[in-house]
Amino acid sequence: MVLAILSILFVTQIYPLLWLLIYSLKSNEEILSGSFFSLPAVPQWNNFRDAIQSGNYFQYLYNSFFVTIVTMLGVLLLSSLASFAISRFRWRYGQAVMVIFLIGMMIPMQATLLPLMLIFKNINILNTHLSIILPYIAFQTPIAVFILSGFMKSIPHEIEESAVVDGAGIFRIFRSIILPISVPPMMTVCILTFINIWNEYIMAATFISSERLKTLPFGVYSFVSQYSINYGAIGAFLVLGALPVILIYFLLADKITKGMVAGAVKG
Repeated sequence: MVLAILSILFVTQIYPLLWLLIYSLKSNEEILSGSFFSLPAVPQWNNFRDAIQSGNYFQYLYNSFFVTIVTMLGVLLLSSLASFAISRFRWRYGQAVMVIFLIGMMIPMQATLLPLMLIFKNINILNTHLSIILPYIAFQTPIAVFILSGFMKSIPHEIEESAVVDGAGIFRIFRSIILPISVPPMMTVCILTFINIWNEYIMAATFISSERLKTLPFGVYSFVSQYSINYGAIGAFLVLGALPVILIYFLLADKITKGMVAGAVKG
């Protein structure tokens, strides 16, 4: 029974990827004929060439990596410091601050587009990578704090007490003890942030207009003209765009599981 359920889950998760790959190898005529489940008569590998050349793939790929990596570093820095303060310090407003972060998880991104556009226009950062990196960090930090603080609460306080006896200060404890122990949940935060930011489109479309600064999701529109659409090239571009996320996920999938359950049991 369990094997049957796992097989169904495997098929439902893998089939869309296989279908997209088959779709990317078809010609426009085969796609428009309505034969969604048939194999291509002749694989159209030139769709991938068109996706790379006409879709500015490498330029958009570079922009996506730059934005995603900077966002990840910002989220890790802010969330680790906030989680350390919330979980390891005994102060009056610790729980209140945690509640504020939890509320931040419930705010929809779309509700902030207009006020953020007005703010960014006034401070002259509209149509720059900074205009999307800052909101990305803000929206990814609450879930990161939720994960990291849950783990840090499970670390025995005796470790810090021993370090204090040896003369270590707060920042030394954070840098040399807490951060190395917190590597598994930090890896989880990195992977989740990468997946969430990589294909984000709404905020990027609102704040970025320069062709030079656009990220991967914009490449799809390179194959849409007034009179025709290159569906095969769109499929190929989607395959190329999803490839980094798929590779990273399968290489580090076990770390996601370990990081999510690391703080479930107190030490």
